[in-house]
Amino acid sequence: QYVDPCDRSRLQGFFSFTMELFFENLGVLGLFLSAFISSTVAPGGSEAVLAYLVVDGHHNVWVLVAVASLGNTLGALTTWWLGTWASVKFPVSKVLSARQQKAIGTVKKWGVLALLFSWLPVVGDGLCFAAGWLRLPLLSGVIAIAVGKIARYSFVVFLFVWFCFWFYFFFF
Repeated sequence: QYVDPCDRSRLQGFFSFTMELFFENLGVLGLFLSAFISSTVAPGGSEAVLAYLVVDGHHNVWVLVAVASLGNTLGALTTWWLGTWASVKFPVSKVLSARQQKAIGTVKKWGVLALLFSWLPVVGDGLCFAAGWLRLPLLSGVIAIAVGKIARYSFVVFLFVWFCFWFYFFFF
């Protein structure tokens, strides 16, 4: 007999009442907004929202991964745009010290491949900002950012389902 590792009745205690009320009303739109905000300069908790919606079971998991990845990628592009705007007002050579310019040179060396790590907290925002500031190619940058974000959210879902399975296995 198959036992659902993410049985909502067993895992609902992991989430606060406020979160449940908010995302029962907004659902996938709430996930998109959370992922978008999480990828800009403001902190967010899109992984928790994704986990909640996976447990909720009303949506296909891959649709949730796609929505979270899209929101997070668009948030990263907002940070990219801020970097592009900053480069007009503050050229690299006039703002940064020699040491900081060397760091920018490292980003130039790796180019858009560095954006595969744009999913990392704190560091990812800086990579997207630097990519805009350095005016790296937009299309290849968007692809690299999206690949990193999709991999991130897929891994989050995998870990969450794996955790649910073992939690259920050991405690129920």
